[in-house]
Amino acid sequence: MRAPASWLRDYCNPQLSTRDIADRLNMTGSEVGRIEHAGVPDADEFVVGKVIAAEPHPNADRLTVCEVEDGSGTARTIVCGAPNVAAGQTVAVALPGALMPNGEPLAEATLRGITSSGMILAEDEVGIGEDHAGIMVLPDDLPPGAPLAEHLPIADEVLDLEIAPNRPDCLGVYGLAREVHATTGAPLAEDPTAADVDPSDGDGGVEVEIADPDICLRFTARVFDHVTIGPSPLWLKARLTAAGQRPINNVVDITNYVMLLTAQPLHAFDLDRVRGGRILVRRARDRETMTTLDGVERTFTSEAALVCDGEGPSGIAGIMGGLVSEVSASTTRVLMESATWVGTNILRTSGRLGLRTEASTRFEKQLHPDLAMAAQRLAARLMVELCGARLLGETIDAYPRPVEPRRVGLRTARVGSLLGTEVPVGDIVAILERLGFGIDGSDGTLEALVPPWRFSDIEREVDLIEEVGRVYGLDRLPATLPARRRAVGLLTPAQRLRRRLEDALRDRGLVEAVSYSFVAPGALARLRLPEEAIRLANPLSEEHSVMRPLILPGLLDGARWNAAHGRTGARLFECAHVYPPPATEAGANPRGAVPVAEREHLAVLLAGPAEGGWRTAAPPADFHAAKGLLEAVLDAAAVEVRFERASWGRCILPCCASGTWRWERPSRSTQARWQSWRRARSTTAK
Repeated sequence: MRAPASWLRDYCNPQLSTRDIADRLNMTGSEVGRIEHAGVPDADEFVVGKVIAAEPHPNADRLTVCEVEDGSGTARTIVCGAPNVAAGQTVAVALPGALMPNGEPLAEATLRGITSSGMILAEDEVGIGEDHAGIMVLPDDLPPGAPLAEHLPIADEVLDLEIAPNRPDCLGVYGLAREVHATTGAPLAEDPTAADVDPSDGDGGVEVEIADPDICLRFTARVFDHVTIGPSPLWLKARLTAAGQRPINNVVDITNYVMLLTAQPLHAFDLDRVRGGRILVRRARDRETMTTLDGVERTFTSEAALVCDGEGPSGIAGIMGGLVSEVSASTTRVLMESATWVGTNILRTSGRLGLRTEASTRFEKQLHPDLAMAAQRLAARLMVELCGARLLGETIDAYPRPVEPRRVGLRTARVGSLLGTEVPVGDIVAILERLGFGIDGSDGTLEALVPPWRFSDIEREVDLIEEVGRVYGLDRLPATLPARRRAVGLLTPAQRLRRRLEDALRDRGLVEAVSYSFVAPGALARLRLPEEAIRLANPLSEEHSVMRPLILPGLLDGARWNAAHGRTGARLFECAHVYPPPATEAGANPRGAVPVAEREHLAVLLAGPAEGGWRTAAPPADFHAAKGLLEAVLDAAAVEVRFERASWGRCILPCCASGTWRWERPSRSTQARWQSWRRARSTTAK
């Protein structure tokens, strides 16, 4: 999320530097990754000018010699190459010495024999747009000599934020302004979606139907006629450009502007290209296709949600519109859509299509249905103001399952209990009200009405306490130990046994290792073991694509890493889960199924020379050392053991023995296989 600081200050200006605002947002959970500069490096030497004369250049066909009033009292001669410059225009002027967006200072220049002391500017020359076809023409009421930055955001700072998945409201500038208001107490401007326009008499002639309420919670539509398509005003282009959006035309720019301000996406249809005068929200038919606005033909599964007209798909719900109903220069009637989609459906569809947009990023976090109408109100005002449009009739509102308001109780004593410090009740109420909650109650119990923009993540009392804590200031909370009330710390018999075994190995100088549960496919083959293992359907990498059937590969990797870093002696053990393949017929276990068997194994690895003490020499890593460790482990488990010579195919080297032991419980016996590597260091290096 890119939030221009000047736009943010329009709604909440705490009189702090941009860096200080970023620090406040960081402390409340809205992480600011970096602060970027947009526009020109310095707004000095950029002023409003008035063209008082414009004559063709005597020595060049495509140049115009202009006399420009810049407020200094003396007309300034500027040679301009723009085809649209004319006498009487109010323009943006860069004076000599002005720092241009590339960081270079503007100097006087002689063009075909005439000295030009300045530049009349196009949009791209101050970084507020991409148009270089002609100069910017400003409103006539701006006085010559006025600083240009007072009328256009030509030098701005932009906050680049990482927004948490549970905070879709902070994907809008007004939502961030609300956060700044809550943490600083600076006044918050009126909600930009509060005011609406009066509709004209008439009927848009459009019907809306939601065929599947499980994919669309609400669909609102408004019809506008007398629409004039054209470029957006400079202030709107500047806002969009700084926020990372490309200006297109006034109607499309309005939808993007409203989305960036409110976090509620919109979509505009050319109503004359909506076939049959009907909008139907339904699931796609399997293998159904549609060409989206980017010119790509998309193929859908039956899970995707589509917005259709009377003849077929007209847009991918919540992701991107279709080319068939695109707003163009000839558009005179517009259908404005503002809907609420089920976030999980949008997330799956965008992932399957490989098409993630600004709209889908917001919808997948689950917006509240009330936000759809709020965005319609702001969009209607801008359509009337910027497009000369007229709102026809009432809003078409398909809302099959209205969402009831949510109220959450809060015990004020519980706030202090969880945060570790007493927060005055007045501060609790003030913080929640600044965040937009409606608060009622007294006598230590409050009731909070959750606002629509926080509906997705405020469900319980503890959620409200978290809100109080982050705004009150996590840095103000004292460091205290959690209260222990009737806490009983009991270990299970299995946990006690595991600790005894681990302690026995630590007492003999071994170091506990923690390795990955996944190994490379070839790790078992290198140990001359059958490659019977469970493969992951979608691994992060080939080196971690098999669930380990035993711990040994991870210990060998640890010993190899230590040897590569100069520590040749390895005395490692690990007690962890392994995942042997289920004992089923080939093909009986479906791909990706979770294995039935999950067992806890204890493994030991001895490699290379050990470190000796001052009293004893270093014991070698041989069969007898391994046998001694096994005896220590079994002794810690209170198990009797008897060893005899044996031979198995799974031993890498032939020095093996079997042990038969008996637990304290009768009728329980098993066998252990221990392997010894006499050349452990060379084996590990392989």
